Amino acid sequence: MRKAIIEEQRKVHGRRALAVLPIHHPKEILTAMGVLAVELWGPPGAPRSAHAGRLQTYVCAVARNALAFLESDGAEAVDGVLVPHTCDALQGLGSLLTDLGVKARPCLTFTHPRGADRPSLRRFLRAELQALATRLEVLGVPPLAPERLAWAVSLHQVIDDLRGQLLDRRACFPGDDAELYAVLRRGEYLWPEDHLAELRRAAARLRPEPVQRLAPVLVTGIVPEPAALLPFLATAGMYVAADDWAAVGRRVARRSPPRAADPWDDVVERYLALPPCSTRTADTASRVAHLVGLATRSGARGVILHSMKFCEPELFDLPAIRRAFAERGLPVLELETELEAELPGQAVTRLEAFGEMLADQRRPA
Repeated sequence: MRKAIIEEQRKVHGRRALAVLPIHHPKEILTAMGVLAVELWGPPGAPRSAHAGRLQTYVCAVARNALAFLESDGAEAVDGVLVPHTCDALQGLGSLLTDLGVKARPCLTFTHPRGADRPSLRRFLRAELQALATRLEVLGVPPLAPERLAWAVSLHQVIDDLRGQLLDRRACFPGDDAELYAVLRRGEYLWPEDHLAELRRAAARLRPEPVQRLAPVLVTGIVPEPAALLPFLATAGMYVAADDWAAVGRRVARRSPPRAADPWDDVVERYLALPPCSTRTADTASRVAHLVGLATRSGARGVILHSMKFCEPELFDLPAIRRAFAERGLPVLELETELEAELPGQAVTRLEAFGEMLADQRRPA
């Protein structure tokens, strides 16, 4: 499907395509320059070639699978690769892909700052964003025009608003998690205007009152994989009432419409308005407070800490998150997966037991 979309965008609209590694990247700039971002989360399943062996076995599956995929045939459909400095593993992958040549495709990197908002951070981020826009011209696209950037900023603002509405009012959506997330995650490879049309159709289905009868849970993690995880949550009697997956909820900026005279300021503001993320800041206290707020507002009766094996940024935060919810008496399930094609049997058993425990809490004594 993604190859077909890339070909359509290239032939019908004359757009370039860029394979983008997780997690945070400036979507507005790519859209403004007519570049289709096709996000690469692995892909799931066993590595498709032996190239994964170029990385140590204790490196996360996202980096290992992405390297194997790109060095086999994955890069042939796109015009280049973008690797944000998400973590040490992906920073190393960016260097490795540059050295290897990635099937003779340009490999661009983007370093985003970490830490609290301050003038020096804003200056650094702005300089990195503008440098990336210049480097993107290697794809054969025209230089970035300010009016195009302003248009793209407004477009992605509307997309974020709709994604946030669907996540915040999840209990009012008549479909299951698998259906909703299929729409939300299609934004990983659709042209933004096409994604916006799908989001509008999904938002139009929201009911005035909650329709969910399953147990609401908060899920925090990197990416909702394996794909069988979401439908199995329903089987186990749960639904995702509060989303803190880095691939979904953590990339929805909550802010007022852009008002800056310079659209570059709006791009910087959007980045700083994103929810706390282990890959952007070491402020664990802010992330814990954000998660507690999510759980409270959504009425979550339990928390699933869905960690990816060997994901160091996430693993660093887990003790503080686990302790915060334990102090509040909210049940916590720690679930570790990789990028398996199927949900592991052990995960199935533990999710079933967690769902039964939450259901027991509602039964009269």
